[in-house]
Parts: sequence; structure tokens; C-alpha cells
Amino acid sequence: MAGMLEGKTALISGGARGIGRATAVLFAKEGARVAVADLNADGAKETVELINKAGGQAISMKVEVTSAADVNAMVSRTVDAFGRLDCAFNNAGIAGYQVNASGAKTADWSEEAFDRMIAVNLKGVWLAMRAQIEVMLKQGGGAIVNTASIAGLVGLPTSSAYVAAKHGVVGLTKTAAIEYATQGLRVNSVCPGYIETDMTKDAMARRGEDILRSTAMRHMGTPQDIAEMVCWLCSDRAAFVTGANYNVDGGYVAA
Repeated sequence: MAGMLEGKTALISGGARGIGRATAVLFAKEGARVAVADLNADGAKETVELINKAGGQAISMKVEVTSAADVNAMVSRTVDAFGRLDCAFNNAGIAGYQVNASGAKTADWSEEAFDRMIAVNLKGVWLAMRAQIEVMLKQGGGAIVNTASIAGLVGLPTSSAYVAAKHGVVGLTKTAAIEYATQGLRVNSVCPGYIETDMTKDAMARRGEDILRSTAMRHMGTPQDIAEMVCWLCSDRAAFVTGANYNVDGGYVAA
């Protein structure tokens, strides 16, 4: 039986590890040709090696998602390599500890840390969408999934700039979905809860017990949990789904 993404071309940013890597590998398993982009070029290459060794087809590239030139080149290279762009997963992002804001309350964030968080986690998604939408409209449609977060749905302490960025991603997703719904383009977001990745280690070390108490299932999710949702959203099985923001969080938001 053909995979969910058989014959499609997909672009994944933040594909060097964690959720991005798991999604890239699953996309390839489901029949897609995959372009893997990340600022971590070595990690992106490792993801591609995993795919190619398993019989898939993938390429890697280095990209700084806050650079319009880099992002435009990322999309162009994908189309040059595979002829089209059917699916995009805008997943690249950073956490507070990566801008020296670990545990910082709203008034304690530096301007530099706030700006970098917004630039990567919000502007980077918009830059990618802008380039992807242009290509997809010319070819008659496509599917975009953005990585938001439960932080795009609720407030989280000591995460103000992250929360602001992810709320912005949810808003971008809804608006673009409405704008292009009649042109064959679907736009959705996935809202992970606390997932077992490098990005959550800092938060879990500081307040892991509280986080697990607030999660109905009482355990963290895995990158595969998110990959499965993204794969479905990019597939034709989700043909009537757009403008949605799916929390995959073990019941965190519901609890």
C-alpha cells in the first residue's frame, strides 16, 4: 500500500534533531522526497543519511531562518532538486535557555534575547511561509504545517517571549489558512506539549515535577508523537482541515 505522502515533496526546517528529524524520517517512510534544512548543517546531513540508508530520497541544506535570502534559497533549492513543493513543515525554533533567558520572568528578559526569540520563532515562520506560498500557489496548492506550541494556546511562566512568538505563529496560521483556502492551500499548526527533546531539558530540570503534574497523562511525549500528527496534516487524508491548531500534549491544556 502506498504511503500517506507517496510522490510528494516536503521541506522541513529544524530537521537536524528532535521533532524535525523524526518528522523527516517519517515523511520519507511514507513516500515523500524530503529537503532537510537546519542551521546545524552536520545534524541535517545526519538526518539525510538516515533517510537515504533506509532507501528514501533526501537532501540537506544549511539555513538561518531569520534571513530572507537564506529562506528563499532554501525553498528554491528544494524545487530545483525535486521539481515542486507539496508539503512544508516550518519547525525551526529556539528555547529560552538558548538566548540566556532560562527562568527569566517577563521584566527580566533582555531586549536582545526577546528580539532573537521573536526573530527565529515568529519572523522565521513568516519568511518561510511567504516563500512557500508563492511556489505552492503557482503549482495549484499544497500543505503547510507550522510548529506552534501549547505556549501558543496558554501562558507559561518564565517563557514570555517564547509564548508571544508561539501565539503569533497560531495567528499567522489561522490568517493564512483563511486567505488561501480557495486556492488549494491548507495551513495548520501543531502545538506540542512537553516532548523528550534537547529543547525541553532546561525546563524539565527546573520545574519538571510541576510540568508532569499538569500533564493529564503524567509523562512526556516523544518526537514521533508530533511527527505522526504533522504527517497526517500534510497528507490528502486531511483534505478538509485548514486553520487548525492541534495540541499534542498528553492533556496538558485540558488538565
